[in-house]
This record gives sequence, C-alpha cells and structure tokens, in this order.
Amino acid sequence: MFCVECGKETEIYKDGTCIDCFVKSHEFSKGPEIITIEECPHCNSYKYKNTWKNELLNNIIIRYVKHSFKISRELEKLDINPVCTETKTGYDCTIIISGYIKDKEVNEEHLLEIRIKKLVCETCSKQFGGYHEAIIQVRTDKRKLSKKELEDIENHVISYVEKTNAKGNNNLFITDAAIEHGGIDFFISDKQEAMNITKKLQSNYGGDIKSSSSNAGMKDSKQLFRVTYLLRLPEYKKGDYVKFKKNYYKILSTSSDKVKLFNLNNWEEKLVETRDLDYIKVINDNISKKEMIIVSQNENEVQIMDPETYKIIVVRKPEEINFQSENIEIISIDDQIFLKK
Repeated sequence: MFCVECGKETEIYKDGTCIDCFVKSHEFSKGPEIITIEECPHCNSYKYKNTWKNELLNNIIIRYVKHSFKISRELEKLDINPVCTETKTGYDCTIIISGYIKDKEVNEEHLLEIRIKKLVCETCSKQFGGYHEAIIQVRTDKRKLSKKELEDIENHVISYVEKTNAKGNNNLFITDAAIEHGGIDFFISDKQEAMNITKKLQSNYGGDIKSSSSNAGMKDSKQLFRVTYLLRLPEYKKGDYVKFKKNYYKILSTSSDKVKLFNLNNWEEKLVETRDLDYIKVINDNISKKEMIIVSQNENEVQIMDPETYKIIVVRKPEEINFQSENIEIISIDDQIFLKK
C-alpha cells in the first residue's frame, strides 16, 4: 500500500500513513513550561504529592514530569532524561522524552523552568520543635556506664535510625540525647521504633526492659501518651572477668537471655541463661596481667619465668597446644595463674 503523505509503497501504520510520516506529524508528549518544587532547607528533601522524599533532584523532576506531562500511551520503552542548569531561582531544564512507536525511535525535547521554593518539612519542623513520642533510658545495676559503652550504645541507636531513614522512613529521628544518672537517654520521634531500638540494645547488651507512659496532651481530639522504655543493663558486660560457681571466666558476649563465658582454667566456652547468673561476681579489680618468658614446655605443662624477678613457675596447659612464641601473657586472680589464650 502507498502512504498518503510520502507516496512510498510500504506498510501502513495508521490513518493511511507509514510509521515515518506518522511520527513526523504527531507530538507524543506535552507539558507545562514552569513547575514549582518545594525543598526543605534543612534535610534537602523534596515534596511530591504531599509527601517529602529524600531523593536526588533528578529523580524528583522525573516524578513531576510523569505526573504533569501528557505522554502518549503509544510511546513504548519510555525514558525521561532531564538536563538542567542551576539558576538563581531554581533550574532551567531540557526534558528529553524518548521511546519507541513500533520500531521507530522517538525523541522529543521540552524546555522546563524548575522553581525551587524553600519550605521546612514536617519532620524537620517536629525535630527542631523537640517533638518526641518516646524516651529510651539506658541504666545499669551497681555501676556507671563506661565512656566506651556510652559511645557504643549511642552509635547503635544512630545506626538504627540511619538505616531506617535509608529505607524511606524519614519520620524516625533522635530529638535529643543526654547523659543522665550514669546512663544515657534518647528522645525518639516514634514510640514503636523506640521499642524496636530498645530490643536491639537488649539483644546486644542484655538487661531487662520496663515501660511506662505519661500524658502528652491532646491532638485532633485524641489523648496522646508518651512512652518511656527503661533498659536496665546487668552489672556485668562483654569483656569483664567474673567469678561464677567457684570458677573464673571472661565474658565473651551478652544477649537478652544468654551470656557466653570463657573458662580461664580449661579454655572451654559455655552458654548460660541470664536467669541463672544471680550470683555472678565481677572481679576486674582483682586481676593482674603480666608478660612472662616461656622456658620450656611439654604436652601438659609450660614452664614460665618472671622477667623481673626471674622466678620460674610451672603452669598446666588448658588444652593440648604448642606455644610458638617466646613470651606468653598470664592472668593472675586470687593467687591463681591462668594462661591467656
């Protein structure tokens, strides 16, 4: 058949025209010349359809183009590519819309002015206003948290919030953190996530969780409650030396319901339920460590010498092992000597 436009004998696509003439005589996309996009000056997120999105501006522009432009459904394998130059009020963009009509490639360009309007998002407004639905309190029994523990706990909480934000939940944030009574408090925007964070901390450090609520006023005729989650950590922690049932151990790890112990005498590891650790005693202040010189060894024993006093001591090996180095560290507790693995 002959194309009514070019007269060429070829396959007719539509309305008596071939695909080439059809593409030349039609527009497949049309849109506005100006679009206003709201940007939060604090977190640099952009508002799209009443939702704030922490995305690249390029991706936001593509969202707006898909929403505000009329693009023919005939256009297959659609691709939208913004090419933008920054201006005083926003960006001047060339929007390249491409795709295929049958096997014929189509490329259309549109000049689009992007006006950026600064507006504080709801999340930042809440955060700067001190908004929080929950307080996480981390405390300990019979001791204060060490500086390293405080830093580790804070890093765990910050990491959880950052990972949650990366998944698209920007409503979770830490309003404030403060050292209180030898522990630390976190003021959290979301009470359910605050509970999740508390459980994560418990799985790493052990301890017991208690919760309480208080009246936080009214919103939309509904009573609001603020929740406090108290995580009380045990007296012991990872890395501590302890006495338990007449034996000496080092704590390798803790969790919400179990503690892994390393027996200093035989180098065996064991898991103990936390409910069975009522009589465990932390003995960090009672231990001393020292580097000793290996004089000789056999299958069962090692002969070591104090480099300061030249006193020689024979210590039984916890297991069949051949020490390769010339020196070995010992741990002394209550006049007992243990070889450090």
